[in-house]
Amino acid sequence: MLRIALVPVFLALLFAGDGHEGPWRMWAFVVFAVAAVTDRIDGQLARRHGLVTDFGKIADPIADKALMGSALVGLSALGDLPWWVTVVILARELGITALRFAVLRHAVIPAGRGGKLKTLVQTFAIGLFVLPLPDVAAFHVIAWILMGAAVVLTVATGLDYVVQAIRLRAGVHRVEAGDEPERSRGDAPASDSRT
Repeated sequence: MLRIALVPVFLALLFAGDGHEGPWRMWAFVVFAVAAVTDRIDGQLARRHGLVTDFGKIADPIADKALMGSALVGLSALGDLPWWVTVVILARELGITALRFAVLRHAVIPAGRGGKLKTLVQTFAIGLFVLPLPDVAAFHVIAWILMGAAVVLTVATGLDYVVQAIRLRAGVHRVEAGDEPERSRGDAPASDSRT
C-alpha cells in the first residue's frame, strides 16, 4: 500500500520543473528506489511471519505495475524512453494481470523466479533512466542494455504465464468433465488442500 501511495509523489517529482532538472530527477529516483525496496521488505516480512496470503499474491504485482507503469509512461512522456518500450511492457503487464484475475477462482498463479528476475531488471533499468546520468556514453549504453534485457524478460515471462494459465484451465476442464484417472480401490482419496 505504501508503494501505491508513493506513485503520485514520484510522478510529481519526475515532472517537476521541465522534467529534466537534475535535483528533481534525483529526488524522483530516491522515491522510486524507496518504493521499489518496499517490495523486497514486504515479501521478506510476509514469509518470515507466515503472512503470505492470496491478497498479497495479487496486490503485490498490482503495486509493482502501478510503480513501473507510471515510471515508464512518465519517461516516455518526457521523451527519455521510446513509446514502443512502454507499450510492450505495459501490454504484457496489464494482460497478465487480467489473466491472473481470469483464473483466480480456480487458483492463484504466483510470481515465479522469471517474473521476479524481470521485475528486478525492470527496476534497475527504469532507475537508470530516471537518474540524471552524466553525459557519458558508457552510462547510457548500460542503461539501454538493461532496458533491452527487461523487454526480453517481460515478453518471455508473459508467454510463460499464458502457458501456465492454459494448463490450469485444461486441468480444471478435465476435472469438471470427470476425466481424472480412476484410482484403484485401495487408493486413499486426495486430501483437501484448502487451509
